Amino acid sequence: MNPWPRPASLGPFRQPGFRRQWPADLATSWAFEIETLVLGWYILVETGSVVWLTAFASVQFLGTLVAPMFGVVGDRIGPRRLLASMRGFYAVQAATIAAMAMTGTLGPVQVLVVAALMGLVRPSDLGLRSTLIAVSMPTGMMTQAMGISRCSADSARIVGALAGAGLAAALGIGPAYLVVTGLYLFGLAGTLLVPVPPRVALAPASPWRELRDGFAHVRGSPPLLATMLLAFLVNLAAFPTTGGLLPYVAREVYGMDRGGLGTLVACFAGGALVGSLVVISRGAALAAGRSMVLSCLVWFPLLLVFAQVRDATAGMALMVLIGFTQSFAMVPMTVILLRCAEDRYRGRVMGLRMLAVYGLPIGLLLSGPLIDRLGFAGATTLYAAFGLACSALIGLVWRRHLWPAGARANHPGPA
Repeated sequence: MNPWPRPASLGPFRQPGFRRQWPADLATSWAFEIETLVLGWYILVETGSVVWLTAFASVQFLGTLVAPMFGVVGDRIGPRRLLASMRGFYAVQAATIAAMAMTGTLGPVQVLVVAALMGLVRPSDLGLRSTLIAVSMPTGMMTQAMGISRCSADSARIVGALAGAGLAAALGIGPAYLVVTGLYLFGLAGTLLVPVPPRVALAPASPWRELRDGFAHVRGSPPLLATMLLAFLVNLAAFPTTGGLLPYVAREVYGMDRGGLGTLVACFAGGALVGSLVVISRGAALAAGRSMVLSCLVWFPLLLVFAQVRDATAGMALMVLIGFTQSFAMVPMTVILLRCAEDRYRGRVMGLRMLAVYGLPIGLLLSGPLIDRLGFAGATTLYAAFGLACSALIGLVWRRHLWPAGARANHPGPA
């Protein structure tokens, strides 16, 4: 007798690998969110500078430049082995922060250095966990699996925002980082327990040749190319506002303290979690290409409204709506990439997907001087208007690959 619930939305949990990987990914995501909030607030309070804050947020994504090579290595040695090595590295870095905080040697410069080291590795985590899921997941369950995986990240953002603010306020940074270290170690242990099928030996080839082959595969597939461009766009023009700039919004626009920042982050993540749950419930019936484009065409206008709001309650309500809307773009993006990529290129394609995340540090670095010159409302309006125009253009140029029901981006494939 099958002990698992019958609804199709829970189908991925019938896969042994997913049952073991999910809690490991969840713990890792919790740790990511706790340390991002704790250190972001620390940098803002210690320096009082939005430029320092955007620099801190930006260095966390340095690894997007080398993420394609992580994809090459993942295809070569297997995503589980590489992901486990990365999570061991996270634990070492978190323990270093805890030690410096507890010995009184922690400062903004040290935080930036450690954040930069983490930033070389951490951006590849999401792509590799998706690749590991795809190793054993039937194509027809891919949307549900990616939706559940996204729920892990969304719920982690809620827990991380609230727990991070509470832990740092009650215990201080040092003890809070001991909790972060423990979460990373749990994620490492769970990753090592994920079963993977035997790998087929690849013919010897230069890593650069393999990387060029990955670029050529994306360039030769219109749905992959369009999805990559949209991924870069939302990271450049949308996520700076709801990510690295939120400490500035909370403190300077709404006059909130660290607890208020945690609530603001939790509102965004709560909306995203509900959106991901809706995506899961739709499952294979969701037309991923259409959903991705339409979501972007709603997401950016919501940011235009958010740019003008000065009331904290209204801002929180908008954060819920923005979080809900972006789920209908982010989950389908991953589904399209895994669905349309050939099996032997999946690691490289997801590595290139993380290269698109480099739009986020670019957007953050540009936003600091723009906010100093135009103010938060002016800078955010400029970003959102640019994002809306480019989203419409991408939707039009690649319409026949993203919109028809029979297009590969919208076709679920066999269960």
